[in-house]
Amino acid sequence: MGVMALTAAIPRLRPEACNDPTNCSNPPTKWQLAVLFSSLGLLAIGAGAIRPCNIAFGADQFDTGTKKGKAQLETFFNWWYFSFTVALVIALTGVVYIQTNVSWVIGFVIPTACLALSVTTFVIGQHTYICQKPKGSVFADMVKVIAAASKKRKLKSGEGVSFYLGPSTDGSSTTLIQNRQRLGFFDKAAVITDPNELNDEGKTKNNWRLCSLQQVKNLKCVTAVLPVWVTGIACFMLTDQQNIYGILQAIQMDKTFGHNFNVPAGWMNLVSMITLAIWISLYECVILPIARQITGRKQRLTMKQRIQIGIVMGIACMIVAGFLEKDRRASALKNGSFVSPVSIVMLLPQFVLAGLTEAFSAVALMEFLTVKMPEHMRAVAGAIFFLSSSVASYICTLLINVIDKVTREEGHSWLGDKDLNKNRLENYFFIIGGIQVVNLIYFRFFASRFVTEKDKDNRDF
Repeated sequence: MGVMALTAAIPRLRPEACNDPTNCSNPPTKWQLAVLFSSLGLLAIGAGAIRPCNIAFGADQFDTGTKKGKAQLETFFNWWYFSFTVALVIALTGVVYIQTNVSWVIGFVIPTACLALSVTTFVIGQHTYICQKPKGSVFADMVKVIAAASKKRKLKSGEGVSFYLGPSTDGSSTTLIQNRQRLGFFDKAAVITDPNELNDEGKTKNNWRLCSLQQVKNLKCVTAVLPVWVTGIACFMLTDQQNIYGILQAIQMDKTFGHNFNVPAGWMNLVSMITLAIWISLYECVILPIARQITGRKQRLTMKQRIQIGIVMGIACMIVAGFLEKDRRASALKNGSFVSPVSIVMLLPQFVLAGLTEAFSAVALMEFLTVKMPEHMRAVAGAIFFLSSSVASYICTLLINVIDKVTREEGHSWLGDKDLNKNRLENYFFIIGGIQVVNLIYFRFFASRFVTEKDKDNRDF
């Protein structure tokens, strides 16, 4: 952000102002682009380091061995997503307004200063944090397990097989031995076939041939969350596309509100974020306390219930968006205008539903990935969570290209024109809605079996 601010503050780091945007003769030089791209690259690396790790680091601060710690951890996920959303709202309103109407320099300095303050605060409090010691690369261990199991693929498992427990275990080894029917092939990586595989201290000589049960468990944990992770990808497909095409809808609608105020189309994304923040606040501060007074205990919606509710909300969102788009497009064509006379207020229901989809499904998915992974793999869980959003964007890009190619006739297609009045965007919304229906069936009858609750007596609300 510091380099980005410099590109706005120092004239030599950017091209000269272009008076005619349609015929600009002052393109940026290669070294100016290099400075800009270096700042974007640093931002990408920084976000890739912060986003998965701050969820894991925050979760490490709670003692999940106690009932109080487990309850605090469940609340943490909601409040983390709440603060994340509030920060986005502030950035997309206040900071963007300053950048576009006051000064780009000040607009870039504000987030730079915020990041500097957060780093300072983090360093000041470093002695109060619970810090897990690094134990090597989890991904390298998973590769070793696959290699070791492949080398022992002809090994026949049976009673009396000796497993290598490793230098230390967390008590999960017995469970792994007793429950070998799931991905039991990888258990072969921990089978001791020759006493010479261990040294005098009882440690493996070649960890590419003999792995510990804990390493096997790590691999199984990752594979166990993948079915639910696929559900998350489908949910993010909806929210990502709603944030893109929903804005395009807003651009071609009547944006007047009241007598003199025009609603910026980009503000519609704030509706989803505000909805998410309001729901989390109501759930944590109103609904749960009332439920506790009625039942005498703090009951929460289970992860399974929240994911399913989120998917249903997503289906409703796409149905509403599809029929609204048909009405918007018909009104615009009837009036022969680029902008439809339909009010932008009519977009509120679909953006509210998109926010609720994220509030239920995304938060539950983040919690599931974090609590189902061993403590030393929580950063991996965070990375997997944000990876689902990235994969969803790539899939949607592919889907749009396929739809454009399949439906193109005489130079027109469902999504091929910059003017939505010449497209059939409602059909795309219905396709995304259909994907959500398939996702609901997939989760209900397959992936949900991988979502288990630790405290079954405390999971009804």
